[in-house]
This record gives sequence, structure tokens and C-alpha cells, in this order.
Amino acid sequence: MIAEIHQAFKPQLIVMDGVEAFVDGGPSRGKQVTAGVIVAGTDRIAVDAVGLAVLKQLGSNDAIMSTKIFEQEQVQRAVELGLGISRRDQIEIVTADADSRAYGDALNQILAQG
Repeated sequence: MIAEIHQAFKPQLIVMDGVEAFVDGGPSRGKQVTAGVIVAGTDRIAVDAVGLAVLKQLGSNDAIMSTKIFEQEQVQRAVELGLGISRRDQIEIVTADADSRAYGDALNQILAQG
């Protein structure tokens, strides 16, 4: 139902706070790790996909690790509803410095694998 709720509005900017992230459980308790990342974008599905890549990079639960990003139920439903991009190759990770670029490259590799 999360995707359906998003049909009512179209944000112009999406910001995901990934300084700390739940890799299992959540949103109020579970296994929490320091991710040290902020993701911002104009496409809801792209931001979610990058967020899933971050969770995969951190080593999340089996449901996330064993399912390709664009095969995750919530992403598939958002794509079906036309809430944003529909393919990984439509994501562009833009970074400000060499360290961020290296991290972005690692996320791109995860996105490419699914």
C-alpha cells in the first residue's frame, strides 16, 4: 500500500537519511549499522533502488540480499504504478568527490547485479 499512497503526490526532491540504517528489523528497532550516506534525488524509485543497494552493500537480511532490487515487491509495485523509473540503467549516481565517487561506483556494481 505504500506505493498506492504515493500516487496522491509527486515530490520534487526525495532525501534519504542513511547515516544510520536498519539492516534487519526496523523501523523502530532491529540491527542498526552506521552507513554514513545521504541519498537525494528527484525519482522515488531511483532513490529506493539506491537505498536497497546501500542495504545490500552493508549486508542486510535475507529478503533483501536474495532478491534483485527491481524484483523487490515494493519496487515492482511502484514501477507498475508509474511512480518513476523502471530500469536500473535509468539511475545516475552523481557525487562530489573521489571518495564519494568510489562509493557510488560500488553501488552501481550492486545495482547492475540486481
